[in-house]
Amino acid sequence: MSGKCCIILAASLVGLCAGTASADQVGKVGVDWIGNDIIIDAVADPQVKGVTCHVTYFDRSVIDRVKNGNWFEDPSNNSISCRQTGPIEIGDINLSKGGDEVFKTGMSLIWKKLVVNRIYDKENDTLIYLAHSRELTDGSAKMAISTIPLYGQNVTWKNGKPQ
Repeated sequence: MSGKCCIILAASLVGLCAGTASADQVGKVGVDWIGNDIIIDAVADPQVKGVTCHVTYFDRSVIDRVKNGNWFEDPSNNSISCRQTGPIEIGDINLSKGGDEVFKTGMSLIWKKLVVNRIYDKENDTLIYLAHSRELTDGSAKMAISTIPLYGQNVTWKNGKPQ
């Protein structure tokens, strides 16, 4: 293997692991005899203390990869559920319609990612968490959302509540 290939492979592996540092695997459920699993990660929002999201995704086994081909990626199926797990303290968040990327993990060798975005709905005083797959060329329509209503809650805003 050439030096350039080693560098590209190493960079790809680092990219796969980079988003998982803020997630803790809290569950792993086997779904069939060939080793396919559903993984459940707990993701703490780094800018919103007191909110934890549980994200699920499918992890294909080696046997499934050999049997069905498509060696390098997992399906885009995912789910998310976010809840208040303590006093809410909101740091420096992006208030635009695109929001912030809170979590990202690889679902293929290089290109496909499972991403969680946080969006603040100012009109309804609600945090929205959107889980979706990001692909280089063919975006996926598979997504899931979860919301944390802030109305009536004792919320601390680091930069003051947006008006």
